[in-house]
Amino acid sequence: MMAERDVKSNENTAISLEDLLKEIAPDPSGRSLPPVDKWSPERSSDIDMEIRADGSWWHEGGRINRKKLVRLFSTILRKDEDGSIWLVTPYEKVVVHVEDAPFIAVRVDRAGEAGENQTLAFSTNVGDVVVAGPEHPIRVEIDPETGEPAPYILVRGRLEAKLARPVFYELADMAEADPDDGETLGVWSDGVFFRLGAAE
Repeated sequence: MMAERDVKSNENTAISLEDLLKEIAPDPSGRSLPPVDKWSPERSSDIDMEIRADGSWWHEGGRINRKKLVRLFSTILRKDEDGSIWLVTPYEKVVVHVEDAPFIAVRVDRAGEAGENQTLAFSTNVGDVVVAGPEHPIRVEIDPETGEPAPYILVRGRLEAKLARPVFYELADMAEADPDDGETLGVWSDGVFFRLGAAE
């Protein structure tokens, strides 16, 4: 449940990162993630599990509507080097067909003074909170045919969250010129400048 006092990225307040994380994730240490990268089960199967582009989970053509179940599944997701995504337990792994990205970033909050000293925290549809920076980079793919941007942030392992359109619009509102070339717009977070697109 989100706290009553939202600290939105477009406010002019300069809140500390620690206070921000308490606000959007009251107990970020309360959910430890299983060590899926250390598990190497011999059994694997395909049970028609799918994550669609809107972040919804499906099994055998039916939508999984239980949020707690989806959140539980999200904690045992792993993306291997070959790009395949699995639900992993110590005994078995189940392939998950992912249409775009496994998670959706549904909110962005800013801590610190706007600009080079700011930090951006992203909340996902499955309850993860990640701070953009060296370990959680933001990247933007441009569709070669339509020119549409597709922005992502690394959540954990090789798993990414696609930024929901309103979240990307908020980033665009915060964007400033690239300090190196001035022809690209981007945002700062945790001391790193992430390019979003051309300034034109």
